[in-house]
Amino acid sequence: MGIDESDTFADFDAMTDRLLDEIIQHIHLYNLTISRISFIGHSLGNIIIRSVLTRPRFRCYLNKLHTFLSLSGPHLGTLYNNSTLVSTGLWLMQKLKKSSSLLQLTFKDQADPRKTFLYKLSEKPGLQYFKNVMLVASTQDRYVPFHSARIEMCKTALKDRQTGSVYTEMINNLLRPVTETEDCTLIRYDIFHALPNTANALIGRAAHIAVLDSELFLEKFLLVAGLNYFK
Repeated sequence: MGIDESDTFADFDAMTDRLLDEIIQHIHLYNLTISRISFIGHSLGNIIIRSVLTRPRFRCYLNKLHTFLSLSGPHLGTLYNNSTLVSTGLWLMQKLKKSSSLLQLTFKDQADPRKTFLYKLSEKPGLQYFKNVMLVASTQDRYVPFHSARIEMCKTALKDRQTGSVYTEMINNLLRPVTETEDCTLIRYDIFHALPNTANALIGRAAHIAVLDSELFLEKFLLVAGLNYFK
């Protein structure tokens, strides 16, 4: 199941509706008896998955959640992206494509940052319903900030008197329920990709999509580190 690439410029609520419809239709179509549900998300897909968990129609499945594998997920948005080139490119894309989701990732969807989609999502229960939460990040990825994928503080946010406190609140909103839930385990993995010297590698795109481009990456990752969390 997934979101079509043509949908990635829609807002997160619209993409959430589509994914939720897919999940429920799949369960009903095959008359499945659900014992556990695990999610593997990449990039924006991780935000959509978390948003699905907040919907009333999914409430009956919350006690079935098992493992959430987040690959390069911008859980804290892209507000503190340290790549000027990527930030400029995303800004241009947002302007040209009128992308609501890119606007939401940069906390520009509301004047008050505490009313933005990502902040409000951080206030809602979600990750603590999983038995295992696996956050995979790469410093080579310039599209999604390393600290955003790992859900942790960054130096720039600490120095930012305007929105730094909002960032701290989001981290606490997301992680406190996880750490306070006894049967929920949080695991972080830092990935380094062997990438060729190309323009995509230079701007950080290659590392961002490496988990999708490499047929062996996910298989190797699961065999070496992650498979036990899906058993």
